[in-house]
Amino acid sequence: MDTTDPDITFNDRGECHYVTHYRERLRQIWNPDGDAAAFEALVARIREEGRGREYDSILGLSGGVDSSYLAYLAWQNGLRPLVVHTDTGWNSELAVKNIENIVKRCKFDLYTHVVDWPEMQDVQRAFFRSAVPNQDIPQDHAIFAAFYGLAAKHRIKWVLNGSNFACESILPPAWGYDAGDLYHIRAIHRRFGERPMRRFPSMGYGRYALQFRLLHRLNVVKPLNLVRYRKDEAIRTLSAEFGWRYYGGKHYESRFTKFFQGWYLPTKFGFDKRLAHLSSLILNGEMTREQALVEMKREHYPAEELREDMVYMQKKLGVSPGEFARLMELPPQAHEKYPNSQWLLRVLKKIRRIWRP
Repeated sequence: MDTTDPDITFNDRGECHYVTHYRERLRQIWNPDGDAAAFEALVARIREEGRGREYDSILGLSGGVDSSYLAYLAWQNGLRPLVVHTDTGWNSELAVKNIENIVKRCKFDLYTHVVDWPEMQDVQRAFFRSAVPNQDIPQDHAIFAAFYGLAAKHRIKWVLNGSNFACESILPPAWGYDAGDLYHIRAIHRRFGERPMRRFPSMGYGRYALQFRLLHRLNVVKPLNLVRYRKDEAIRTLSAEFGWRYYGGKHYESRFTKFFQGWYLPTKFGFDKRLAHLSSLILNGEMTREQALVEMKREHYPAEELREDMVYMQKKLGVSPGEFARLMELPPQAHEKYPNSQWLLRVLKKIRRIWRP
């Protein structure tokens, strides 16, 4: 990690505050080698409470490493999840094939929610016009809103989430923005959008907390934090079991995210998420700092591949090359420039800490 994270601090030994947090806080609540008893208890509870139901859980599958390995764990442990994929229009061919192979081998039911493309396209153009850092907000918001809505519709209590400390212990807040802020999304769309958001999946903080968590009592759990999870081991397992193939970078199963993280963020804002992703793997014992530095020196986005992806982005977003170039050259803006409801998120987090100390 370096000072492209404006909030980073270092101690006298040259260690950043993420290392301190990892050692003094994260390791107090999480064992990188897993907690077999806790994992088995969780699986047994899900199976027992799902007895007699069509599905005992619900799982979002993108075709990426984390969600794919989570599906593998569910299969290996006899769970019966409804597998959900939200198609935002940016799937890579590898991601689609990975999903097909997994659900076919595991005999899982797959529900694919296809987001209205003209609306998704319009919201994403609006975000580029706003020039904020986190251009993945429209995709992420639609994915989670559709997913939780389906869980509530089918009255599925257990939500299997692929987030994990092993690969995601470091994620600088300054490099992104919470995708759940529906007020923020609508504010940007009102200013820069061109068509109504009528079918775009939406879920504000209030709806998530009150409707999904309190009323429907959705129980969101993260099984990958209860097992020994190593990215390289997971890829080998997935390849052997499903013919799964890697797509080149974290979250690059989405062609949009590949461009956003691989070029837009580092070029416009100087935020290279590889620093956080590799640093997380160092803390997890999967590589050394020296190996990560070698990885950082490799060509990240070959010029010819970038040219092809830029042409693809222009056509997909429905903008001319000239307009696309203008959008990329807009002066960078902070998310705080636009209306938001971060105050509500802070209040909800305080309530949760009181409710669940």
